[in-house]
Amino acid sequence: MSWSLPPMSSYAALLLGYLLGAIPFGLIITRLAGTKDIRSIGSGNIGATNVLRTGRKGLAAITLLCDALKGTVAVLLAGWLFGAADTLPAALGAFLGHVFPVWLGFKGGKGVATFLGVTIALAWQAAIVFAASWLTVAFVTRYSSLSALVASILTALAAFLIAPPPTGLLLAILSALLWFMHRANIARLIAGTEGRIGGKG
Repeated sequence: MSWSLPPMSSYAALLLGYLLGAIPFGLIITRLAGTKDIRSIGSGNIGATNVLRTGRKGLAAITLLCDALKGTVAVLLAGWLFGAADTLPAALGAFLGHVFPVWLGFKGGKGVATFLGVTIALAWQAAIVFAASWLTVAFVTRYSSLSALVASILTALAAFLIAPPPTGLLLAILSALLWFMHRANIARLIAGTEGRIGGKG
């Protein structure tokens, strides 16, 4: 059985996804709105949850939408340019770009919105599972981080049931990366010091 490298289009899709994912919408939007540098607030990352700590719910909502859409657009654009086989590298690239953006010294967000965005494009039914489980856990516990952690696992499991195996495997990998990016949150959850939605910190 022979083994060969992926085609060049896969690398191109990965790069395309990365460049789109690396757009730091949280930083751009808050700067345009005239707030202080988002990286000096709260957790210091550029995601919607930290933008919410500015007290500007509208900015947080816009950031969430843009961070999700860049993942969706990356997958759809790669599929249009290179074919369906290269949507998975684009999804991986978009997630990595958001979490490790080259423009910000590889210090980005935690990937929740972009995870949802790529899921919408790859397996929209699994995206519904994500949204429903996130909202349920958030309503019960008021922990944004715990909601994202639980939702990512359930989304990957749903993808294995309703999508081709490579899609489920990719979302499982992204879920694992999302958990890694939330390692500090996990420690605070265990310690009982994690901030709740609508609370201070």
